[in-house]
Amino acid sequence: MKENISAFVYFAGWRIVRWLPEEAAYKMFFKVADLLVRRNGKSVQRLRSNLARTQSNLTSLDLEILVVDAMRSYMRYWCDTFRFPDWSHQRVVDTVSVTNEHLLMNAVAARTGVIVALPHAGNWDHAGAYFCAKGVRLVTVAERLKPEKLFLKFLSYRQSMGMEVLPLDGRVLDTLTQRLNEGALVALVADRDLSRSGINIDFFGGPARMPAGPALLALKTKAPLITAFVSYTDDGIHIEFNSVVLPESGIESEMVQEIVQTTAQLFESGIKKAPQDWHMLQRIWVDGDFKDRS
Repeated sequence: MKENISAFVYFAGWRIVRWLPEEAAYKMFFKVADLLVRRNGKSVQRLRSNLARTQSNLTSLDLEILVVDAMRSYMRYWCDTFRFPDWSHQRVVDTVSVTNEHLLMNAVAARTGVIVALPHAGNWDHAGAYFCAKGVRLVTVAERLKPEKLFLKFLSYRQSMGMEVLPLDGRVLDTLTQRLNEGALVALVADRDLSRSGINIDFFGGPARMPAGPALLALKTKAPLITAFVSYTDDGIHIEFNSVVLPESGIESEMVQEIVQTTAQLFESGIKKAPQDWHMLQRIWVDGDFKDRS
């Protein structure tokens, strides 16, 4: 029942929000963000505790201001999502600025394949659409949602931008390897994996787990691995790329751990610059009352 209600809300959003005048739509979503902060539900509490660990010298007032800004950024992402199908090709391209774009485009030109690891920050769909609009072949993965019709809707949404979206299953690493060998860009959100297969790393001074996938693909294919941090600007997004230096030799498990730790440190750098755009409303650290999944 709850899944069907969620699906109804998302489908209604795609229909109704795009009909509203743009300014009114975003104002409405910001009001929803402010309401959610005042209600202080579990997701907001988790967002607050996550942000507090990224900013060591914040006063209580500064933290609350940051939580409001972060929820508004998160709701801006959803308003973008519901309105994005009506954006013109020109608007998608003109509202993006990029730092170190050559790190990605040089690999694309050389057809070596390239892996981009990124956190849940800004509007990563907009970033993907930008590179698809520039003719880059982009492949990503998506975890299956319930109900199935909602998963298919998000699948269709990202495919409409030009992305190839693979379901997250036991065959996905082999398929991603093939796509990299064909010269594609593989983009993977990689700032959270609480399962036992997650890699233990230090993140802002505390123990966290992040996925091994980008590191394993880089070691297997020798494709360059870069991180991307997406933050909001007044009229769009900014993307900052940074290279992850891969170890030349060693035991695979140790090399994977080193790569994931380096990736996490680059995520830290982006989050410090724009903490309000890191949309992490779930647990990420594995200390305190954390319990391993059975």
